[in-house]
Amino acid sequence: MLDPRLNHVVAVAHGGSFTKAAEIVGVTQSGITKSIADLERELGFAIFIRTSRGALLTEEGRDFVERASRLLDDARSLLQGTRERGDPYAGPLRIGVCPASLEWLLTEPLAGLLAKHPGIRFEIIGSSFERMIRLLRNGSVDVAFGFDAAFAEWTDVRRQHVATLQGVLFVRRDHPLLEKRPIGIGDLAAYDFVTPSDSRPYGMVIREIYESRGIDWRKHLHIVDNFSIVRQIVATSNAIGVAAEEYAATPFFRAKYAMIEDISPFTPAPLCCAIRSRWEPKPAVRAFLGEMRTRFQSAQP
Repeated sequence: MLDPRLNHVVAVAHGGSFTKAAEIVGVTQSGITKSIADLERELGFAIFIRTSRGALLTEEGRDFVERASRLLDDARSLLQGTRERGDPYAGPLRIGVCPASLEWLLTEPLAGLLAKHPGIRFEIIGSSFERMIRLLRNGSVDVAFGFDAAFAEWTDVRRQHVATLQGVLFVRRDHPLLEKRPIGIGDLAAYDFVTPSDSRPYGMVIREIYESRGIDWRKHLHIVDNFSIVRQIVATSNAIGVAAEEYAATPFFRAKYAMIEDISPFTPAPLCCAIRSRWEPKPAVRAFLGEMRTRFQSAQP
């Protein structure tokens, strides 16, 4: 069976302290402390930073705990008995989204999937491109959804194209840029940008806007995955945001923000679902891929 130290480390991460973990697991605090210390010595890195208020995960510890949690969940699902064994779709389905601001695109596919297979339990993990590929490759997520460019260079990952997203620029409705017509690339460089990544597919284009004019892009770029925060920054400053054209066209969005329609620096960006090449996807993953194809194909004109 699985090493019991995995259960201990996940309990500390979830409980936030060694004391709370001891209550969750039902062993002494000293037992938890020794167990974690032994595991850290074996791994060769610290999983937690000990503070007076509890235990905080290190970067390496976060990746380790995510993978340990997956192993424990899979073990529980495997041992749950005939009800779950009779439903091949039951159990956790871990879906990674990169960047996290694309999560809204999963609304209809997940609703449709749950209606067909109510035994599925969703775990949605939003993260950066760099971290998401690690989570996918080490098995911490079953399938990842995001920009194709984030996965294209990895030969051990299989990609399924699902749609193409057109990115547009938007600002608050009383932004000074809107008083100028036509708006050119050079005009954009006078303002900050908010983007989910400083890399592909939008980050490289935005960096070029600044660099072509001898401006240090690092002084003008906010990197934010959470779109609620993006909207708030744009609404309360002169920063320029990036949104999906489909979303930016909704009445809710138009009531507060305006698209910069004079110029479109972005080419259409393919979206894909990615899975590990060497592992056969479980039924819930195959069902999810089917729902994604159905949703986006039906949305095509």
